[in-house]
Amino acid sequence: MQFDMQSMLAQAQKMQEEMERVKKEVEAKIITAEAGGGMVTVTMNGAQDIKSIKIAKEAVDPRDVEMLEDLIVAAINKANKEAKDLASNQMGGLSGMLPKIPGLNL
Repeated sequence: MQFDMQSMLAQAQKMQEEMERVKKEVEAKIITAEAGGGMVTVTMNGAQDIKSIKIAKEAVDPRDVEMLEDLIVAAINKANKEAKDLASNQMGGLSGMLPKIPGLNL
């Protein structure tokens, strides 16, 4: 099997362009996550920038601020995980574009 450097470079360039396109798509996606049965809702984009936090009035208890803090953290963590999973799933499909280099099993 002959190794074609020019072809490999073209394939790498194509993969880089595709990765950039997918990255922009992922960043534009909106993720919404809830905690406490919908008491706290966090909306973020695929770049993991928080766009909004909604808190139900019932969740606001001045005697139990810690519960509200925990719900906010849980909702943010859930949204972050969903955003990371989305990016991983979208980028994972690009592995088939990797150039075949003799002796290197990717």
